[in-house]
Amino acid sequence: MGAPLDAAGFAARMARLGPFPPAPRIAVAVSGGADSLALAWLAGPWARARGGEARGLIVDHGLRAGSAAEAATAAAQLEGLGVPARVLRLRGLSPGPGLAARARAARYAALTAACAEAGIAHLLLGHHAADQAETLIQRALAGSDVTGMAGMAAATRLEGLWLLRPLLDVPPVALRAVLAAAGLGWAEDPSNRDQAATRARLRALRGDPDGSGFATSALVAAARAAGAARAVAEAGAAAFLAAHVVLHDAGFAVLPPGPVPVPALAWLIAAVGGAARPPSGSGLARLAACPRPATLGGARLLPAGRLGHGWRLEREVARVAPEVPAEAGARWDRRWRLEGADAPPGAMLGALGAEAARLRAVSPLPASVLAGLPAIRRRGTLVAVPPLGWGEAGFAVRFAPLAGSGFVPFRPG
Repeated sequence: MGAPLDAAGFAARMARLGPFPPAPRIAVAVSGGADSLALAWLAGPWARARGGEARGLIVDHGLRAGSAAEAATAAAQLEGLGVPARVLRLRGLSPGPGLAARARAARYAALTAACAEAGIAHLLLGHHAADQAETLIQRALAGSDVTGMAGMAAATRLEGLWLLRPLLDVPPVALRAVLAAAGLGWAEDPSNRDQAATRARLRALRGDPDGSGFATSALVAAARAAGAARAVAEAGAAAFLAAHVVLHDAGFAVLPPGPVPVPALAWLIAAVGGAARPPSGSGLARLAACPRPATLGGARLLPAGRLGHGWRLEREVARVAPEVPAEAGARWDRRWRLEGADAPPGAMLGALGAEAARLRAVSPLPASVLAGLPAIRRRGTLVAVPPLGWGEAGFAVRFAPLAGSGFVPFRPG
């Protein structure tokens, strides 16, 4: 699958994910397993050859005895390879329902924060061909559309960070061969064999531990073809958004009458509804083909009314996030960021809610839009609604949709 996995082959894969700035500073998510360790082994020299640096980020989920020691061993191994390493220790995770999803969310939050702190814009992930094949099988079983059947994208955007997967066409046996040639050992995560996990069961059922079999290659090729179709669809959706949709600073959108491209509607719902990632499925497709009053993904589609012809997409107020402390940089409801200096002690950032009625004279916006706006309260008393310029000065809250909601056309790789 693809070019040989040597320095030149890795450089070719990275070139498809660029461009990168001069002296690139990148991060590599490393678990200590063979896949991510091989990625770090390749990425370090790639960055140094261009006058830059690769840093390793190791997430210790704290879910198994000995995980801290394993993380420390991985960090020492990376340092020995000339890749500075940092261990990110998670707190608060516990076994129970939805553990995989909770751990994934916490892991990406920690990695994103560490990259932002270091001023790094590119994070490399070690997903390989077998991971891609298993992803496609899972999504096929869930009835995914062409967007889902494109599998994991080689490049995606997460809160201002590029997630890059340069090894999606590489079978895991090739990664182990790289480490063996370098005389490097690796750790095996026992959770990868836990048959209680769907992915582990699929891995066993596929019967291709090396990831080099025909079925795996065919699934990777299918993902690549679906990715190309997705790229065309997203380019058309981006053009539609630019020409026909108004996304207001108050966190809602006005759409024209008539059908909407599915990727465009998915992006708008994620941006307006505060979703972790755009929705998919037959319900989304039906709504895009024939818009009507509906609720999906935390957003409500309603007639635009006095805001224009067509439709208004706004936040579903009943599902907004709880209040958070009003500290500089605070993010609320995945859509808003508090900027500037910290608010006084005790100030909280949350939805305007029922108090929207008292501000109808200040703004012509519909009451349901007003109710979902961010507001500052101090000891329960409303003191400011920054998007309306109402109340105490000094607060700046910017509409900045976060994870998964930024519409970035797929970059093939």
